[in-house]
Amino acid sequence: MGRRSRAARIAGILATTIAAGSLVATPAHAVVGESVSAGTYAFTAKLEIGDGNRTCSGALVDKQWVLTAASCFAENPNKGFQIAEGAPKWKTTATVGSTDLTKSAGSVSDVVELVPYEGRDVVMARLAKPIAGVTPVTVGTTAPAPGEELKVAGFGRTKTAWVPDRLHSAAFTVDSVQGGSIGISPKSPADGAVCKGDTGGPALREANGRVELVGINSMSMHGGCLGADPAKTGRNALDTRVDDLSTWVQKLSYRDVFRKSPWGAATHIVSGYFTGGSAGGSRHMDLIVRWSDSEVTLYQGGENNDPHHPFVAEYQLAKPVKQNPKTIWQFAKNITGASFGNGTDGMVVRWGDGELTQYTHVDKNGFHGEKTLAPGNHKGPWAADHVKQMTAGRYTGNAQRDDLLVVWDDGRVTMYPDLNTNGLAEKSKKTLVQKNTTWPYATQISAGEFAGKKTADLLVRWVDGETTIYPGVDAAGLHGEIQIQKKKSYMTHATVMGVGAFVANKVPNDLLVRWEDGKLTMFAAVDAAGLHKEFKLWG
Repeated sequence: MGRRSRAARIAGILATTIAAGSLVATPAHAVVGESVSAGTYAFTAKLEIGDGNRTCSGALVDKQWVLTAASCFAENPNKGFQIAEGAPKWKTTATVGSTDLTKSAGSVSDVVELVPYEGRDVVMARLAKPIAGVTPVTVGTTAPAPGEELKVAGFGRTKTAWVPDRLHSAAFTVDSVQGGSIGISPKSPADGAVCKGDTGGPALREANGRVELVGINSMSMHGGCLGADPAKTGRNALDTRVDDLSTWVQKLSYRDVFRKSPWGAATHIVSGYFTGGSAGGSRHMDLIVRWSDSEVTLYQGGENNDPHHPFVAEYQLAKPVKQNPKTIWQFAKNITGASFGNGTDGMVVRWGDGELTQYTHVDKNGFHGEKTLAPGNHKGPWAADHVKQMTAGRYTGNAQRDDLLVVWDDGRVTMYPDLNTNGLAEKSKKTLVQKNTTWPYATQISAGEFAGKKTADLLVRWVDGETTIYPGVDAAGLHGEIQIQKKKSYMTHATVMGVGAFVANKVPNDLLVRWEDGKLTMFAAVDAAGLHKEFKLWG
């Protein structure tokens, strides 16, 4: 590959981090060092780009994703590493799982999609098919420290071989860590060097039996490499940091998994901070889904404000009804997320026999702090179909989202404030709307914050598709109505709805909709002016 001129930003980093001399601003590609034993660093990939016109290395970070350098795919690496997201311009194949390319071990797959990270020489490359039999390397979450030892691996040129067939590695020492870069030098100056051949080779931390990816090769001085200028003896290199990109990597790796979920079978959608985070923080809300087969899944919210891909991982909270252990979730009639304080968010569930249950905390390990709010005796107001809809929100001065709004079959709307403290006590219950013939047609309700009031709002989708917001609901009642979709609108086809802070983690909230045709979309930043832009998540 050709030389790449250094921008002023890179030049400043190099001047600070490399004391032995100036780096040759050429993409760094492989490692002068020892051949690794069979199976060691099997997650290292060799990339063939444009029928072998370029070769690079990379690291398998998911069964179907390789992390490598964006400059591998740049039109002219001399002018930088900026590339467009999408299919690679040149046919590219990745070989993963073989440390000796003269043998038939390993798997070969085409690269079908590139997703670069803006501002760094790094890209996620999606493979056409998952790689079997190879454990992806874990992306570290702790920055390298000066003086720390890293193992750097790659397939390319060595001091004696122009196109080696084996994976090599060498020990390097971290000289400096600045922004998105790591300055490194070989631990053994006589043996270690980063050479041409495979941009994107992994820099690895090995500790306590664990191997973590913390950087990828980007630039090198090329001293000791076959074909290098003999006058250039420096062996320092500059790697791109990835330890602070673990969430980005996780989110992209998870995209295909999320798309494979059978969203047409989603029956209930519940939002909350179940895996960490809080309002105004960097971690966005999670999603819990109950499916038609009674399986319950938790989708973890991400930290990037990407409305196309708001979730980064999933956890099974309850198995389908036909699997052991037997689930009870086929009996759930109404489910809402709630915040009771002192930990992760929880849920309130109304069951078919009229029992109302509070789970004080829910996380990726399941449901905790179970509390019975109403007994399940098939009698009383909570039994049968007297409850049409319910949602929990922040409708009182209490900062928790544990005020329960209920729409009854006779049209009444009641509120049970501070559920965690008062439960369903009649003395604390507030009637917001008296018996009527309108509210029985409220098909879906969700608590959210759209209008910037002191308390939460109530979003209602009516049977005829009209969608309205009741701003600032509190114990005194409803305070006006804002129509955001007219009667006979496309919202008539909304089958399941859920509101949460899935993108920006602040008000106004976002609206998730599972449509009757099975598609899943999100309206980001819904407010009093309407639904705004719609983002397709599935279907």
